Amino acid sequence: MGANIDKVVTSGTFSLDGGTWDVDNNVWIVGDDAQVIIIDPAHDVDAVAAAVGDREVQGILLTHGHDDHIRAVGEARDRFSAPVFLHAADRMLWDAVFPDEGPDDDIEDGDIFEVAGITLQAIHTPGHSPGSVCFLLAADAPGDGSPVVFSGDTLFSGGPGATGRSYSDFPTIIKSIRERLLTLPSETRVLTGHGDSTTIGAEAPHLEEWIARGH
Repeated sequence: MGANIDKVVTSGTFSLDGGTWDVDNNVWIVGDDAQVIIIDPAHDVDAVAAAVGDREVQGILLTHGHDDHIRAVGEARDRFSAPVFLHAADRMLWDAVFPDEGPDDDIEDGDIFEVAGITLQAIHTPGHSPGSVCFLLAADAPGDGSPVVFSGDTLFSGGPGATGRSYSDFPTIIKSIRERLLTLPSETRVLTGHGDSTTIGAEAPHLEEWIARGH
């Protein structure tokens, strides 16, 4: 059997700048019957483990360091005996949750992660946070074969991720989306950190509207 993409929706909270909000997060599991990579194993490690089953976890990739995406990562790392990867520019967010231990390795722009005969390429897309990263599956993508980008909280169905909190910046996220994501083929599927999936072609025409509304 070839590679596939599984989605698990987990529920918990997000806290920053003194506020706390209830959130549902999308957890993405990419691989085949033998091995997988997990992207953002949020909140509920039992639910993620149920979806992983007896497959070997090659790595845990984090799109960014906000606590809803990483608070369960310590438990996930122990459960799956898998290394955790995070962009170094989000280390201050990581350290706020895990002051005594770091991720296993840094993600740098262009890094390649291989699993089940396919490759995920890291695209550094700062703005929602300084170390926000998307992961592009450009070739041999499961499903209809269209490219896939796991966008974390950088691009959603309907616009950019939030930038009204510490360490975030609206002009920066717009630059990242314009230069790093909207340049992808229009049929590229955008699998987001929260909410519904979309495509680059569906979102690209609205860039100027997002800029005009300023968030």
